[in-house]
Amino acid sequence: MKTLKELQNEIVPSDRKIFEECAKNFDNVAKPVGGLGRLEELTEKIAAASGSAKIDIGRKCVLVFCADNGVAEQGVTQSPSEVTTAVAGLMVKGVSSVCVMAKCCGADILPVDIGMKMTCPGIRDLRLGAGTGDISEGPAMTYETAVRGIETGADLVREMKEKGYRLIATGENGMGNTTTSSAMTAVMLGLSASDVTGRGAGLSVKALAHKKNIVEQAIRVNAPYAADPLDILAKLGGFDIAAMTGVFLGGAAFHIPVVMDGLISSVSALTAVRMCPDVRDYIIPSHISAEPAARMICSELGVRPVLHADMHLGEGTGAAALFPLLDMAAAILKNAATYDDL
Repeated sequence: MKTLKELQNEIVPSDRKIFEECAKNFDNVAKPVGGLGRLEELTEKIAAASGSAKIDIGRKCVLVFCADNGVAEQGVTQSPSEVTTAVAGLMVKGVSSVCVMAKCCGADILPVDIGMKMTCPGIRDLRLGAGTGDISEGPAMTYETAVRGIETGADLVREMKEKGYRLIATGENGMGNTTTSSAMTAVMLGLSASDVTGRGAGLSVKALAHKKNIVEQAIRVNAPYAADPLDILAKLGGFDIAAMTGVFLGGAAFHIPVVMDGLISSVSALTAVRMCPDVRDYIIPSHISAEPAARMICSELGVRPVLHADMHLGEGTGAAALFPLLDMAAAILKNAATYDDL
């Protein structure tokens, strides 16, 4: 396992020449120039990140990090922590929403217990603890645990690359993680809790107001240093966010493009970019989440997701929904007639 410092030292910008070569190849396909719109741009970005203009997406997977958050005890979510373990069990059986979607497009799912309160038989065990601390009362985790979570996520990217995967998507499962994500977003973007906090899985107006108060309280109690993304993560984040931050850093270090899902995934991507700006070259945006903070983060990252479906399911479902479109764009680049053929 590479240390966080080693990962950061290995990250370089993606290959711009390959990006331009891939774009030139698209222009030679017998279609209107730029006819596939942003799908061309995403495909070119994958080529540049992977290091070859002869794009071959090949094997795809979704890494789903399951974790519980202590702040869930404050009534900021509709479901108790037991639901996290129940959904993890469905993933192990291959019948959760993201599993069903992934099967449709030939992708694999790897659910990971990165820190649930209760264990789940059959799941990959990389636990950082039995849930985080309650951020409304104190820090979510220690600085050292946050670093360990990042390194764990990055090491999974290395493992997936060695197994032949060429595209990795990020997913999560955990009660209360839109609260931790909202708190981190507020600090990183310098916004109020009211600006960034949404309904999550469907809170009532009254419950949403309470959630916003809890986010404000968490920021006030922990007083994170806005210029230090690791401090923000340790004080306000979750084990899932730590691991996904590592996935984005690992994607850049090992030259594997990483598909960003919704709010929790985008917070992780922003954390990784704040730690190492060149990570931005390796992020493939998928969809615009219904959560308000997700749109703000996409704007901050300068990425434009192509799917606008008001999804807020989690698990990596938005990222999985992008897979078939990427496969089709890559197939056109590889197999469609060219102007030379004409």
